Amino acid sequence: MSVFGKHGKNADLSASIGLKNLGNQFWNLTPAELVEDTIISGQGVLTDTGAIAVETGEFTGRSPKDRFVVCDEKTENSVWWGDINIKFTPEKFDALYNRVSAYLTGKDIYVRDAYACADPSYKMNIRVVTEFPWSNMFAYNMFLRPTDAEVEDFTADWHIVCAPGFLADPELDGTRQHNFAILNFTKKIILIGGTGYTGEIKKGIFSVLNYVLPHEKNVLSMHCSANIGNEDHDTAIFFGLSGTGKTTLSSDENRRLIGDDEHGWADDSVFNFEGGCYAKTIDLSREKEPQIYDAIKFGSILENIGFVDGTSTPDYTDGSITENTRVSYPINYIDNIAEPSIGNTPKNIFFLTADAFGVLPPISKLTKEQAMYHFMSGYTAKVAGTEVGITEPTTTFSACFGAAFLPLHPAKYAKLLGDKLHGTDINVWLINTGWSGGSYGVGSRMKLSYTRAMITAALTGKLKDVAFDNLPIFDLAIPTSCEGVPTEILNPRGTWADKNAYDETANNLAGKFVKNFEKFAAETDASILAAAPKVMAK
Repeated sequence: MSVFGKHGKNADLSASIGLKNLGNQFWNLTPAELVEDTIISGQGVLTDTGAIAVETGEFTGRSPKDRFVVCDEKTENSVWWGDINIKFTPEKFDALYNRVSAYLTGKDIYVRDAYACADPSYKMNIRVVTEFPWSNMFAYNMFLRPTDAEVEDFTADWHIVCAPGFLADPELDGTRQHNFAILNFTKKIILIGGTGYTGEIKKGIFSVLNYVLPHEKNVLSMHCSANIGNEDHDTAIFFGLSGTGKTTLSSDENRRLIGDDEHGWADDSVFNFEGGCYAKTIDLSREKEPQIYDAIKFGSILENIGFVDGTSTPDYTDGSITENTRVSYPINYIDNIAEPSIGNTPKNIFFLTADAFGVLPPISKLTKEQAMYHFMSGYTAKVAGTEVGITEPTTTFSACFGAAFLPLHPAKYAKLLGDKLHGTDINVWLINTGWSGGSYGVGSRMKLSYTRAMITAALTGKLKDVAFDNLPIFDLAIPTSCEGVPTEILNPRGTWADKNAYDETANNLAGKFVKNFEKFAAETDASILAAAPKVMAK
C-alpha cells in the first residue's frame, strides 16, 4: 500500500473506519491532479470551457427509495420514520459495510478532508473516501476546504465511504435494489454504493446536519439560499422548491451571496453549510444565468451533459442522458459572495412558490403562525412538460421545502422557526412566481422584473407603510401598492376575468393544503393549524 498527499491525525483508515488492505491512497489531491486522474482513467473528458465532464452512470439523480437510516438506540425514538427515512438494522449495516470494505481491498482510493458549516461554532469535519477521482473532486468543490495547517491537525467527525462500483445484493444485504445510501448516526458513517450520482454525497451530509443541528444544537437547518446587503448588511433567506426562482432571485448585484442551497440559523448568525454550488445546467445560457454560466471553467465538474457534434463544447440543451444535468464548482467561482459565508439574523424571509393555479398573490405578508404553516406545507405546483405524464397543473408539497432530507418530524423544524420569529420584527413573505390572471394555459407567468421589484421593496422597507388588503380563503395580507409593480396584479382575484372561476379554483387549492396537512396534525400546535386556509362549503 502506498499513501500519497497530505494527511493528518486519525489518517489510518484501517484503525478509524476498518478499511484494510487498500491499494494506493491518494489524500487531498489538488483539483488539477484529480482532473488528470479522471482523464487518464477514461472516466471524463475536458471541455473547451476548461471544466471536466463526467457521466454518473445508471443513476443521474438521487434515489429516495434507496436512502436508509440505521435504526438503533440513538435514532429509534427521534427520527421521523416512513417512506423518507427508511429503517435499516445495525446488523445489516455492519454486514454490508464489511462487504464494501472487501470490495475496496487492493483498489486505489481517494481521500478528502473537508468540513461543513462556515460558522466555527458548528464546524463538522468530514473525511470522504471515494472509489473515483471525480467523486473526490466533487467533495472538494462542495464542502468547505480546510487550510494546510488544519489538514495536518485534522480529525474526522463523520466519514463518507462512496463505492459506485459495488452492487448490493438485495436478498443478502437488505437493500431494495443494488444501489443504496445509508446514514449511521451512531457510527457517524454515510455508506454509498451502486450509484455514481454525486448528489448523494452532498445530500447525505445535509441530512446529517438536519438531524444534528436542530436535535442537538438548537440550530434551524434550512434548504434555502441566502444573501446579505452590501450597505445595511441585512440578511435575507429564500426558500423554494425547484422551478420557483430560488437561485435567480437570491442573485442580486446589490447583495452578496452567502450560499445557494443549505444554511443554518443559529442564535445570532445565518451560515452556509457548503463551500460550493451544485446547479442545474439544462438549457443554461449566459443570458439566463450569467453567474452559473461563467463559473463553468477549470475546476468545475459537468455531469451528464451532451456536446455539440464533433466538438468539446457543452450543449446545454441536450437532455438525452437526463434533464437533471448539473455542474459543481467552488463558491468563490461566483462574484460578489460573502466571505466568510456568514450573515446576521435575517430581517426578511421569502417563501417562493410557482403557483400554476394562479390563486396566490404575487406577494403577501405572513403572520408567525402562517409562516410556520406554509413552511411545513412547502407548496409549489408543477406544470405540463416538467415531468413525464403531467398534462395539467399538479400540486407539490415538500415539508420545510426539503422533505427528502429531513430526519426529524417537520413540526420540529417549524417550532424552531416559530421560536426564532417570536418577539422579533422579522418579515416573512410569500412570493408567487407562478401564474396570474388564470391557471396555467389561461393566465400568464409573473414577470421576473415584477417579482424582483416586490422583493426589493420588501428588502428596502418600502412596504412598511403601505396599506394591506386581505385575501379571503387563504387569509393573506396583500399590499395595495408596490413601487415598480402594476397595482392591478397585486390582488390575484382581480386579475381573473371570471371571478367565480377564481373562487372555485382557490377553494380547491385550499382543500389540497388542508388535505396535505392532515399527516402533520397530531404533532402540530393548534395555533399553526388555525392558520390553514378556510375551505368554503360548496
